Amino acid sequence: MSDFTKHLGHEVRRGGMSRREFMGRALAAGVSLTLASQLYATSAAAQEPQRGGALKLGLEGGAATDVLDPAKALSQVMFVVGRNWGDTLVESDPLSGAAVPALAESWEPSADAKTWTFKIRQGVTFHDGKALTVDDVVATLKRHTDEKSESGALGVMQTIGDIKADGGNLVITLAEGNADLPLLLSDYHLIIQPNGGNDDPNKAVGTGPFKLASFEPGVRVTFEKNPNDWRQDRGYVDSVEIIVINDATARVAALSSGQVHYVNRVDPKTVSLLQRAPTVEVLTTSGRGHYVFIMHCNTAPFDNNDLRLALKYAMDREAMLKTVLSGYGKIGNDFPINDTYALFPEGIEQRAYDPDKATFHYKKSGHSGPVLLRTSDVAFPGAVDAAVLYQQTAQKAGITIEVRREPGDGYWSNVWNVQPFSTSYWGGRPTQDQMYSTAYYSKADWNDTRFIRPDFDKLLLEARAELDEAKRKDMYRTMATMVRDEGGLILPMFNDFVNAAQKRVKGYVHDIGNDMSNGYVATRVWLEA
Repeated sequence: MSDFTKHLGHEVRRGGMSRREFMGRALAAGVSLTLASQLYATSAAAQEPQRGGALKLGLEGGAATDVLDPAKALSQVMFVVGRNWGDTLVESDPLSGAAVPALAESWEPSADAKTWTFKIRQGVTFHDGKALTVDDVVATLKRHTDEKSESGALGVMQTIGDIKADGGNLVITLAEGNADLPLLLSDYHLIIQPNGGNDDPNKAVGTGPFKLASFEPGVRVTFEKNPNDWRQDRGYVDSVEIIVINDATARVAALSSGQVHYVNRVDPKTVSLLQRAPTVEVLTTSGRGHYVFIMHCNTAPFDNNDLRLALKYAMDREAMLKTVLSGYGKIGNDFPINDTYALFPEGIEQRAYDPDKATFHYKKSGHSGPVLLRTSDVAFPGAVDAAVLYQQTAQKAGITIEVRREPGDGYWSNVWNVQPFSTSYWGGRPTQDQMYSTAYYSKADWNDTRFIRPDFDKLLLEARAELDEAKRKDMYRTMATMVRDEGGLILPMFNDFVNAAQKRVKGYVHDIGNDMSNGYVATRVWLEA
């Protein structure tokens, strides 16, 4: 190792250099991407955490309608809240996305990947002092298979045939083989609860590093350290306070003034301003998150595919990326998968802004009059600006889009997945199968484009059981093409996650799995004295 790379490693260990900066300098110095990633991971792991202190997060994505039931977690605040008090059976590695043990310490599939045996960790207790048992795990997973639970993981869980206890093990039997099952169980809705949460799913009793102290929906959530946490490599602070700050300007002001230590969803247009602040560090992570415009395929006028195609061609993705994200992201192609996923479908033609094609399909659709688009900046940073830009580019194709700005509070319960055309976002999932199962499978509760295609469902199930990677990749390509050309998804861009923190916040992990260190931000960081 050269003196220069040793210096970079030292800067990472002391918490003075982000992953992006480290990688940029290392690659510029001629270090290979693989080696640079290994060096960063090793250096980051060598940081010595400090314990104690009160961590304060100022987060967008909370509403008065929020509930603690992890099955119904919808937005950013409740995503982080769940990670604080609960654990899943499996987690994903932040750099590779591979499945790693959590409450399940190991697992073993049958030869056909239809039957999986998970060894449940011993010596773990819930916050109420009750010991974790296999029965709690069975009850939790079964609750999420019930349509009445309204679980965001329902699309995944409905593929499971049988869930049972076998001594100290959990045995899951599938109708068809699925090599991705461990990663599917890392879904943040699948927090293990006493008796599966059947007694009171909103009680927020789990095995996580923090215990719930108070909950004011849409206002704040507070936690205290769990003294009996089964892990020692997390939960470094004594307490966590999450303050809901849905206004982007107010979040930045709270961070700059030191009222909070960390904020999410920094508007890319304000990054250069924040970078001038001597006490603030901008945290940018590339991943699978994407900003979307969603149409309900089963609701007029969006039940006409020519109208959907017209609206897709009327989107100027390059301008959207530049204007809304200031370049912090990548162009999307109207299907929810990018090249961070295994078996990414290559060779699909990139859809570009084409007013002539938009006009052709619009006339062919027979639609006339304005198209109503509902939006709010809680959908994604800059969503209102994106909608106005879209309105302008669509006008050049003779399409009139009426932009209606909705209140942020209640957007996720009153607009998203309710109204037929709106803006939204997705944080991505560990596998292509889970992304499609959660949002595009006909029976999925979160099928927010109402994409209902029996042939797509059939292909999804076949791909899940296919062990030949080449064949499976080809299936995913067909599925992506179906969604792109016939679905209700307009996906102009995959966003980088742009957050920011006080420089005394150390140990932040850039996780490709999802935003805010895959929701684990409060459990992974510590405060420098």
